[in-house]
Amino acid sequence: MDWMQIASALALVMFLIILFPAALEMMKNSPKATSSDWKAIVVPMIIIVLFIMLLIKLV
Repeated sequence: MDWMQIASALALVMFLIILFPAALEMMKNSPKATSSDWKAIVVPMIIIVLFIMLLIKLV
């Protein structure tokens, strides 16, 4: 391993140590999703899938 790989591995470990407690706190205190929140995700995803299918058919 060269020094760049060691430095990037150390940076990754430092990011995990710093961000993991913050992520746990955010998950604990986040608002719960409602059915309207799920609809707000599903509808655009369906539109994107249909658009991709259209592009595939046009090729």
